[in-house]
Amino acid sequence: MSTSSQEMENIFEKQNLWRKLSLFDWGWAVVMLISSVFVWQKYSSLMDVYEVGILFGTSISLVAWGWFWKPVRAYIISVALLSLFSIYLYGNDLALGESNFFLKFLISSKSAIMWMSALYVLATVTYFIGLFIGSEFSNKTASAMTWSATVMGFVGLLVRWRESYLIHVDVGHIPVSNLYEVFILFSIITALMYLYYEGKSKTYNMGGFVLLVISSAVAFLLWYGFGSRGASEIQPLVPALQSYWMKIHVPANFVGYGAFALAAMLATAYLIKDTMVNQGRNGAIVNRIPDLEILDDVMYKSIALGFAFFTLATILGAMWAAEAWGGYWSWDPKETWALIVWLNYAAWLHLRLTKGWRGRPLAWWSVIGLFITLFAFIGVNMFLSGLHSYGEL
Repeated sequence: MSTSSQEMENIFEKQNLWRKLSLFDWGWAVVMLISSVFVWQKYSSLMDVYEVGILFGTSISLVAWGWFWKPVRAYIISVALLSLFSIYLYGNDLALGESNFFLKFLISSKSAIMWMSALYVLATVTYFIGLFIGSEFSNKTASAMTWSATVMGFVGLLVRWRESYLIHVDVGHIPVSNLYEVFILFSIITALMYLYYEGKSKTYNMGGFVLLVISSAVAFLLWYGFGSRGASEIQPLVPALQSYWMKIHVPANFVGYGAFALAAMLATAYLIKDTMVNQGRNGAIVNRIPDLEILDDVMYKSIALGFAFFTLATILGAMWAAEAWGGYWSWDPKETWALIVWLNYAAWLHLRLTKGWRGRPLAWWSVIGLFITLFAFIGVNMFLSGLHSYGEL
């Protein structure tokens, strides 16, 4: 095929893409644009030029996301309405969180996060009930619980953002600054990625395995946030985190972490099914676990997505480090372990794409990779010190 013919085909493909967009798709784009302009007009006095760029960049991303995955539109609208209702109820008085019924029991940040936690745990149990007894009703109920928990978690983060400004304008910050907040973010991101693959693969029987890692995050969250540490209380940012870089570096990082966790849990399901099939134990439960090909494919796509975002986050982190500490790289323990995580998944993808590795070896590697990632995420904070010491447990 000639170069001119290829160019014509590309033009026609782009034209067909635009033609596939419906009136509702364009309506979604308009709503996102108007919302961004509203936020800018209301809060522009608190934003610098970089934050304005992040705001409108996020708006464009949400438009594309809503076009690519239509179910997420209802999710975003639900989060926006509940968050705005909570912000409206607060007004300018943070104390109303203890007296207003809706705030105290439903949509203050702490209440919403507690609902998120309870719903994720219930969804985990319900997914496994659906797997063991083959109940379509249980599976759909678990999926609805997961969607609801993910709504409440995001509402909790957005409302917490507003609550930080109600304490004092100098305290206000995006809620991704400590382990309590980022574990909420991790749970939301992991759940959203799972829900996407659940819809695409049209199977609910991966849910119990994936929700296990989210429920583990919830258990840590409750221990860390509501125990004697008091991490659930909003605190001013330490100077090292007072940067617009945090708003893009941390979310990108946790898309990576969430994708790697999702892949590891699907790898666990793969290993369980493969082992039982090889042992001749082809019972009803084994048959309900998705086909090995589906698990392998979603595992690969999750790691590929996570690697892309983790790479972006590492680059952004280096740029942040250059601005904060005067150098792109300092072999700080956190940076070193981030590099180890990156090399681990780079090797995983290399062997799959160039050597054709599939199945059990990569499934085991994915599970081990989760422990490497977990140490980079938490273990470094617990056992090592360095420039990132402000993130210690």
